[in-house]
Amino acid sequence: MSAIFYHSEKQKELAEKTRDEHQKTLKRKIQTKITPALTFYDAEDYHQKYLLRQKRNLLSSLNLTPKEVITTHVASRLNGYAGGHGSKATFEAEREALGLSEDQVAYVRKLLGYGSMN
Repeated sequence: MSAIFYHSEKQKELAEKTRDEHQKTLKRKIQTKITPALTFYDAEDYHQKYLLRQKRNLLSSLNLTPKEVITTHVASRLNGYAGGHGSKATFEAEREALGLSEDQVAYVRKLLGYGSMN
């Protein structure tokens, strides 16, 4: 389920405005729910960074603890790239800050559809 959880009326209004503006660019109806934030429960560990977990070679090469897989910025960014999200320009702009090895960089480039995986 795609959802936006808001904590205030201002957040709700902003989410609705953004949804409505983006809807004008699409033919299909946006299905994202906009709902109040109530009690939040973390998903089980195996659901955390699910897309990155499917790229086992990349994940294991990061040498992250189970907690770090859930909490680090690099795992969050790579989870998106593992799903094919993000652009070449965005990745190239942030790759140094992510602290990736050349092999990891090559792997992500391949995920994004350019470069070769060594």
